[in-house]
Amino acid sequence: MRDDVRTVILGLIALFVVVVSGWVIFVFGVGCGLSLDCEKGARLPERTPIPTLIPASLPLAAPGEQETKVSCQVTAVDLIGAWVNAGYPESDSFTFTDINEKDCTATFAGDVQKLFLEGNLWYSGAPACTTCHSAELNEATASMDLSTYEGMLAGSRRASSDETGNDILGNGVWEDSMLYTQLYVKQVMPFGRPPEVPAEGPVIFAGSEVEATN
Repeated sequence: MRDDVRTVILGLIALFVVVVSGWVIFVFGVGCGLSLDCEKGARLPERTPIPTLIPASLPLAAPGEQETKVSCQVTAVDLIGAWVNAGYPESDSFTFTDINEKDCTATFAGDVQKLFLEGNLWYSGAPACTTCHSAELNEATASMDLSTYEGMLAGSRRASSDETGNDILGNGVWEDSMLYTQLYVKQVMPFGRPPEVPAEGPVIFAGSEVEATN
């Protein structure tokens, strides 16, 4: 009789352990799945009914300031051409017509110069023009400096930094310029340019739309 009671008690204890263990495993499985670090059990982030917006690329205007104007879209070659045909001004703005036939305005420092200074612009992996055409004339290809406005006006095949060389801007006529020939006609620049890159170069955002006057 005593052995029977002991057997029943041990059976109940074993059953209790099994039930508790099963419950713990069930709860853990529901809350954490198969992951031992219980990532599913982490607290969910607080959410709002409004989806998160992609941050704007343009800065917000401060109170009292004018809102930033939306840039125009133009091909790189056409933008440089408009600048050259306008007499290649250094600080004054010049006008151009973008791909959507909008009248726009741009500047050398704000829009044109980056086409020569920035890499990965003309095509993916493209070196900056100044990689080969820098202010170090003894090392620069064709002894041509495209890193500054003064260097561009000084031209190519320069004997020294104090001298001018061959005009690369066509004396203000884009189709007569060396830049036009290299970029558009021969399509050999920037260096390593793939054949699938359009003759006009990439479409970029530049300048701003001219406001219509009444």
